[in-house]
Amino acid sequence: MAIPQSPLGLFGTDALIGEEDRAIRDTVRRYVEDKVRPHLAGWYESGEIPARDLAKELGGLGVLGMHLEGYGCAGTSATAYGLACMELEAGDSGLRSLVSVQGSLAMFAIWQHGSEEQKQEWLPRMAAGEVIGCFGLTEPDFGSNPAGMRTRAVRDGGDWVLEGTKMWITNGSVADVAVVWAQVQEGAEEKIRGFVVPTDTPGFTAPAIKQKMSLRASVTSELVLDGVRVPASAMLPKARGLAGPLSCLNEARYGIVFGALGAARDCLETALAYSGEREIFDKPLAGYQLTQAKLADMTLELGKAMLLALHLGRLKDAGTLTPAQVSLGKLNNVREALAIARECRTLLGAAGITLEYPIMRHANNLESVLTYEGTSEVHQLVIGQALTGRAAFR
Repeated sequence: MAIPQSPLGLFGTDALIGEEDRAIRDTVRRYVEDKVRPHLAGWYESGEIPARDLAKELGGLGVLGMHLEGYGCAGTSATAYGLACMELEAGDSGLRSLVSVQGSLAMFAIWQHGSEEQKQEWLPRMAAGEVIGCFGLTEPDFGSNPAGMRTRAVRDGGDWVLEGTKMWITNGSVADVAVVWAQVQEGAEEKIRGFVVPTDTPGFTAPAIKQKMSLRASVTSELVLDGVRVPASAMLPKARGLAGPLSCLNEARYGIVFGALGAARDCLETALAYSGEREIFDKPLAGYQLTQAKLADMTLELGKAMLLALHLGRLKDAGTLTPAQVSLGKLNNVREALAIARECRTLLGAAGITLEYPIMRHANNLESVLTYEGTSEVHQLVIGQALTGRAAFR
């Protein structure tokens, strides 16, 4: 029997990845295969995930905040972080989301914008997975337009008092600390400022969102801030305005550029294996021209997306990656990953809708990845602005 060619192996992309980065990728791949994959279908079906146990395992693996330097973080290359995201999402988007929100949103916000005291207090424990973080930006009425947020922080003596609601917050119900963004009155202007809020602070609640068809193996929550009082030292001193939270989102979006390819690769490898074994009219499904045309087209798109991701990784490692380039990567790679998942589902027929195979789970998850941390439309507008010099967001 013919041995199928690995989709990315056909492109020879391993030759473009350094030895150390490949070793990190392979370590994460083995962890996902051995420790996580056997449980994913059950977690997805039940809508439950052992987030605290996973956080400790992932912290021991060194992937939480792995691309940050100091404070217990591994200080890897951006490319290595991207490859780790790809392997995590080859398991499940929810697993990559846990790591992404922890490292690229909550930890990065403190690392980039926090005081030395905040960094020392939180980052080592977050890197170890002893403390879970979440990132409170999106609100029920303000997703693509975070500048319109209604959450307010009001000075009261030496403290700040936070009032508001956040929505669609990954890790929220299990988090020990939340980075919360709020409008603050500074002179005649309102500015967006960030606050590091322990979740056991009185007035802070995080009810879980349960009725989901996507990202079921992930904790998604609402954050309710009802008179949450924090000291002045809780404010992130180096983040002023919307640029603060947007810098964090760019970090997380970069991980998605690679992560989505993990889901696509897993779908394509599953379809290759299935079509090689499934017999239709007395020969394998893989032996038909229509099947091979689908597999060839999907491999082409996956390979091109991988080349784009590696190119963006090099730009990030060189310190020259721009937000518009991150938008190029997220727009293309999530769009193509979702198309690959849907096409692979057709090759499995009815079996493709079951949890015996990962394809429908990936497809459902990618529907969330398509719209979180910037919808496709928003990324089109970011790219359009870079091309034309004209903002068309309103």
